[in-house]
Amino acid sequence: MTTVTRDLPAQTRRNPATERTVSASKVFLALLRRDVTVARKELPFFLVRTIMQPLLFIIVFGALLPRMGFVGAAYRAALLPGILAISLTMSAIQAVALPMMQDFGWTREIEDRLLAPVPTRVVAAEKIVAAVIQAMIAAIVVMPIARLIMGPIPGLSLAHGGEIALIALLGATAFSSLGMWLGTAISPQQIGLMFSVIVAPMVFFGCAYYPWRGLDAVPVVKYLVLLNPLVYVAEGLRGVMTPTVPHMSLGVVTIALVILAAAGWMLGMRSFYRRAIG
Repeated sequence: MTTVTRDLPAQTRRNPATERTVSASKVFLALLRRDVTVARKELPFFLVRTIMQPLLFIIVFGALLPRMGFVGAAYRAALLPGILAISLTMSAIQAVALPMMQDFGWTREIEDRLLAPVPTRVVAAEKIVAAVIQAMIAAIVVMPIARLIMGPIPGLSLAHGGEIALIALLGATAFSSLGMWLGTAISPQQIGLMFSVIVAPMVFFGCAYYPWRGLDAVPVVKYLVLLNPLVYVAEGLRGVMTPTVPHMSLGVVTIALVILAAAGWMLGMRSFYRRAIG
């Protein structure tokens, strides 16, 4: 038997490791295709969930207050990147946290995915990637709406598209992973607590409505907010889209987002695995 196997042509021999890899990738893409199809069918609800909160802030802070003279027109330059960061953040968290709470609830809908012939981490990775895609779409949708409502924005530049995409991708990965952790670590009964205690403070202290440099007047808060991952997304987008506005160093932002994305990925994957096998 050994002799026959050795005499077979190289292209006809089976490589178990390669077969497992191909199978895992096919299952991953199939799961991702299913989530994309579901999201496309629920597109109106997705857009309402994605646009509503940023739209309200855009109208009030980006259109009404400047026209009433309570804030200067230059404030729009600081606000737009922050609004995009919030859209990306909220979409990423909601896209994975809410489905995870439902799937691991009483119905245990996650069981059909866990029965797929792939490691559990592949199922978790697919959910995070699907949330990243939704978060990127949310930012793309909100951008032209914000620009249309706010009007001319001083210093706005989209010339550095690659850097914008990199920061958005790292931020979406970090917050999708955070959503995975929240969705698997918190029970569905505590969803209101999650938004009240975790998400809401993160948004208001995430330097989305004001530049981080503006906190020089309050040094304690300036350094405490560095624990908030939203700060780095907002400051990163501010640095590449409206560079005339005071912002954090892009090098620091990139390094912080890479660390947060990697740490969040490991934390989310571990939490999913524990919940799945528990």
